[in-house]
Amino acid sequence: MLTKRHLLAATAALIACGAAALAQDARPAAPAQAQTGTRFITVASTTSTVDSGLFNHLLPLFRAKTGIEVRVISQGTGQALDTGRRGDADVVFVHARAAEETFVADGFGGPRRPVMYNDFVLIGPKSDPAGIKGSRDIAAALTAIQTKAAPFVSRGDRSGTHQAELALWRAANIDLAATRGTWYREIGQGMGAALNTAGGMNAYVLSDRATWLSFRNRGDLDILVEGDRRLFNQYGIMLVNPQRHPHVKQADAQAFIDWIVGPEGQKAIADYKINGQQLFFANASDTGA
Repeated sequence: MLTKRHLLAATAALIACGAAALAQDARPAAPAQAQTGTRFITVASTTSTVDSGLFNHLLPLFRAKTGIEVRVISQGTGQALDTGRRGDADVVFVHARAAEETFVADGFGGPRRPVMYNDFVLIGPKSDPAGIKGSRDIAAALTAIQTKAAPFVSRGDRSGTHQAELALWRAANIDLAATRGTWYREIGQGMGAALNTAGGMNAYVLSDRATWLSFRNRGDLDILVEGDRRLFNQYGIMLVNPQRHPHVKQADAQAFIDWIVGPEGQKAIADYKINGQQLFFANASDTGA
């Protein structure tokens, strides 16, 4: 039989247990076991290195070698350089040498290292309304397109390809501001979108060869002009300046640069092919490239 004394003792015990529980709940939660974070760097790079499948080939090799994951921001060269200027990437890997040299001169990164090259090709409909098929003179081909007002699609996105296209119009002594009309269409998008638009319009378009070789939706398009030395397309790589942006992962970013311009990276670039065709040619040893 429970006495009053027993009831008071039981009540005190329950109160004590409740207080202990409340105290337990009030304590800060113990920190979760820290998970080992993925070691990674961010690379801002031109769309051609992604769209061609090159990075899908290179990056697993680099990670297997170093344990470093590379996260790629795929943009036109102008946008990629802007990303580097803001410090939103650790490395910039693009293809517009004059713009790259300005990036370095302005203190946003560097030094610039050459990595590889390929070339641009002028794509157009097989019907070829401008009559340029087989020409090796890109300036003459662009002059014929402008003269006949044949449809032409421009990326219009400040990419390396867009900058190269504008330089080629200048080389042909064509003032686009004065002569462009409805035949010239800027889309402000990447290479894949430009090729798709050209296919839909039966239009001409400048493309890097690597993206063209990996492009599936060719329709009636074909390479019409190639081989002019002015179509040379060089790629360069730069570390974003860690003094300007202290959060830049300098050591791991430099490890990526050293790998890609070193023997293993250069061999991996040379080994990448589609249907037996080599897309990029490694030339890091050519310091003037």
